[in-house]
Amino acid sequence: MKVRKCKVLVIGAGPGGYVAAIRSGQLGMDTVIVEGEKAGGTCLIRGCIPSKAMIHAAHKFHDLAKHAKEGGHMGISIPGPAELEMAALKGWKDDIVNRLNKGVEQLLKKSGAELITGWAEFKDAKTVVVGEIQIEAEYVILANGSVPIELPFMKYGDGVISSREALDIDEKLEHLVVVGGGYIGLELGIVHRMLGSEVTIVEAMDSVLPIFDKELRRPLELFLKKNKVKVNTGVFAKGVEKLDNGKLKLNYIDKNHADDDSKMQSVEADRVLVTVGRRPRSEGLAPTGVALNERGFVKVNDQCQTNMKGVYAIGDLTDLGEMLAHVASFQGEMVAEIIAGHNRVYDPVAVPAIVFTEPEIVSVGLSPDEAKEAGHPVIVGKFPLAANGRSLTQEAEKTGGFVRVVAREDDHRLLGVQAVGTHVSELVGEWTLALEMGALLEDIAGTIHAHPTMTEMTHEAVLATLGHAIHIA
Repeated sequence: MKVRKCKVLVIGAGPGGYVAAIRSGQLGMDTVIVEGEKAGGTCLIRGCIPSKAMIHAAHKFHDLAKHAKEGGHMGISIPGPAELEMAALKGWKDDIVNRLNKGVEQLLKKSGAELITGWAEFKDAKTVVVGEIQIEAEYVILANGSVPIELPFMKYGDGVISSREALDIDEKLEHLVVVGGGYIGLELGIVHRMLGSEVTIVEAMDSVLPIFDKELRRPLELFLKKNKVKVNTGVFAKGVEKLDNGKLKLNYIDKNHADDDSKMQSVEADRVLVTVGRRPRSEGLAPTGVALNERGFVKVNDQCQTNMKGVYAIGDLTDLGEMLAHVASFQGEMVAEIIAGHNRVYDPVAVPAIVFTEPEIVSVGLSPDEAKEAGHPVIVGKFPLAANGRSLTQEAEKTGGFVRVVAREDDHRLLGVQAVGTHVSELVGEWTLALEMGALLEDIAGTIHAHPTMTEMTHEAVLATLGHAIHIA
């Protein structure tokens, strides 16, 4: 067996792993990165990027459908209904993914990191076997990522799919049933509704997206209702049956009558998409000796160090609680620099969270309720998309969205910003930077924001918090 010794070994080439490997290579450390599938990981290959491509395509198709209506839309009309070829749409999405995959591979190569394709089997904390190669490292960065949670009574296969398979559907569905009303299920559900499929959501909680407050959820709930997405909340999925006509029947029951089978309800579907969360891909780590918590996440400190000297873990695998690609990338860069001798810790003031539904929902920092619970004296200001010129020119105001600013009443320190509406995800960079820099309301109020842009809503929401917004009465 060939033996490859290295300074840094990275397991997993997702958004955390490949960034860690690139930065390690840039810092002059002999680096090997092992990936079982394609470089880019869940986010690039089967998550964030392909789903956003599908969302964009769904919006295009939905807009064309408007133009095909009698009288057209915005003065634009087309002679007949828009046609959808799902196989071609999938091919377009796959081209984007392949292009980015090749880009990651080139970046790894340019940095000096060696990419080895195959599944790593640990012999001990710093030794793995990949095919016929044994890799021995001084430092190991675990970036194994996460996988969709599978319900024990509803195994994947035969029409029951995870988000991974949902992004590879090459035919238009008559009816998609989504189990789970979180961000993944809603994003993909709305995509298929915009592409013309009937969509039903089945959610055990009393609302979709329960992590957000009612005010933020309201525009999304109105969109779902207006676009005839059927939403069943407070119900438990109980199992799937295969019907003679090839369809699936999902059985579900109100959680208040969960023990009464006579209350069972059902819905037929072409596919049942299960999106009830993700779990860490921590199986196979036993030989490393790294400590896991009761849910299988790797325990780490504020430098992403595990209990094993020289072994780090980043991203979805860790118990830090934020399963987000941008968090994994940040931690990957940080750990590479720690290994190189830099003084770094993971202690962000705020981490942005985005749901790419229609309308989009964005949150960074504290919500009003969270700020009050933390003991802050709170003031809040809001500005609607309907009062912003750029939003109107993009029809972004139609969903009833807004930007909301949360600050301390006494010293005007910014505590959080939330928004809901079309295109609002692109505004979050300014908010996150302001929070990290400890900005006051006056800092943002005194900053000239370009016109006409949607960033003006941040300025106006801050002015509203101060009590003197210009463009709303």
